[in-house]
Order: sequence, then C-alpha cells, then structure tokens
Amino acid sequence: MTGLRELYQETILDHYKRPRNFRQMPDANRQVEGYNPLCGDRVTVYLKLENGVIQDVSFVGQGCAISTASASLMTEALKGKTEAEAEELFRRFHNLVAGGAGVESEEGDLGKLAVFAGVREFPARVKCASLAWHTLHAALKGDLRKVSTE
Repeated sequence: MTGLRELYQETILDHYKRPRNFRQMPDANRQVEGYNPLCGDRVTVYLKLENGVIQDVSFVGQGCAISTASASLMTEALKGKTEAEAEELFRRFHNLVAGGAGVESEEGDLGKLAVFAGVREFPARVKCASLAWHTLHAALKGDLRKVSTE
C-alpha cells in the first residue's frame, strides 16, 4: 500500500484536479488523438509549432489521475522547447516510467516529471503515464493518425 500512496503524490493529485493547459487550441498546426484501450483514457494533444519551436501546447480528454497529471506536466515542460529537445524529453520520460537502462540518472534531471518514477512499479499504469507523451511524439513526427497504447 505504501507504493500506491507514493504513486499519487501531491504533485500528481494537484495536476489531476487542476490540469494546466487543459483546453482546445483553435490555431494549433498539429492535433493528434490518443487512446488507451486498457483503461479508457483518451487525450487530444494540440501543438503550435513555429520554426521548429513549440510555441504552445495543450490537451483535452478524460482519464485517470496519472494520465491527466502526466499530460498537464508534459505541457508545462514543453513550451519553448525545440522539436529535438521535446523528442529527447519524450525519450527520457519514457525511460523513467518504463524503467529502462540508466533510469536513476534520469530522475534527477527531469524536475517535476520525476514524480512519475513510481509508475514503473505498476506496469499497467505505465501506459496511463505515457499516453499523452506518445500522442505528442506522433504530433512532432507529423503522424496525425490516432495513437493507441496497444
């Protein structure tokens, strides 16, 4: 039970209850939908890219606390980043939640995103945490097809 309590830390609950950048973006030049069929989480990520820099990013959707908080924190972390920096952040975040090689070094470098480190102890929740990120990854690549975690 201790691990589960740690998973829902104050930051995660805050971003779930009051998600940042939760809005449609009419002037987005990239928009991709994502879906996690395992638990029903749905997200649409909106990007406004100009000259290879993320000028704005937002999301809408419905999902569990982990999914919503992850999308909210993701949008805060990405504004002003280049596409290459965003791709690197995607790689590092995915490594953090999936428990890849060198994950310990990732935790200290990810700021608030490090609160998701506990997700790797709950394999079913990894898809919840990474849904918005995989959707973002598709948007950065210009792949506008619906993203699924399956």
